[in-house]
Amino acid sequence: MASELSAGLRLWRTRRRVSQLELAIRAGTTQRHVSFIESGRSAPGRDMIIRLAESLQVPLRERNQLLVAGGYAPAYDETPYGAPDLGAIRSALTAILEGHRPSPAVVVDRRGDLVIANGAFDALVAGVAPYLLEPPVSLPRLLLHPAGLAPRIVNLAEWSWHVIDALTREAAVVPDPAADSLISELTALVPPRPATGPDHLGFAVPLRLRSADGELRLITTLTRFGTAIDVTVSELRMEAFLPADEPTARALRGLDHTMLQRV
Repeated sequence: MASELSAGLRLWRTRRRVSQLELAIRAGTTQRHVSFIESGRSAPGRDMIIRLAESLQVPLRERNQLLVAGGYAPAYDETPYGAPDLGAIRSALTAILEGHRPSPAVVVDRRGDLVIANGAFDALVAGVAPYLLEPPVSLPRLLLHPAGLAPRIVNLAEWSWHVIDALTREAAVVPDPAADSLISELTALVPPRPATGPDHLGFAVPLRLRSADGELRLITTLTRFGTAIDVTVSELRMEAFLPADEPTARALRGLDHTMLQRV
């Protein structure tokens, strides 16, 4: 187990591109101690493992894995999202999503699977293939699948690579075979990556979406819990689709009003 811990810490330090000296300074120890831990010559205590993991910004799920590898119990709970203990979190997220209306907004987990959405998002995705809305609903797949929103995206080639590149960055930080599989799936579905010129400023901002009320121009924002100590909560993120211009704002208000009348 000690060798697993040593290899794990060394791997995270390499991923973060941090030297042993820099990590030692961050964690309040010495480079010699870090070197001994990574080589398996020293067995760190529970507190030191947490300090090293925090210094390397290791996600809570993976911090628990490092603690177990070091012979300690996990330090961070992983509470099911629907459990009573997360009632206050659920209420807060629901209020935040409703506060974004008429802008569509969702909460997804670490893999981009839908946890909760507001009514404006339901209006936005109306008409997509029903099977794409069967749990677990993958937000990236819902956006880019030919039976999802993809046919309505005006700048599909640019936006799709914006989404795929974001997934790739996430997978580089926290490797996950499921994420690699999704990236491969989406890459096969979308148009080839567009050529870029010297004036290229990045892909797909804003998202341009066809609708019955004209083209919607949407920008996205991402929000995470910054001080979560529960694995489930730490892996949640909220994504809101905000209007980039006044015509889009008016159209979203109309879509949301229609949705409210149907309720």
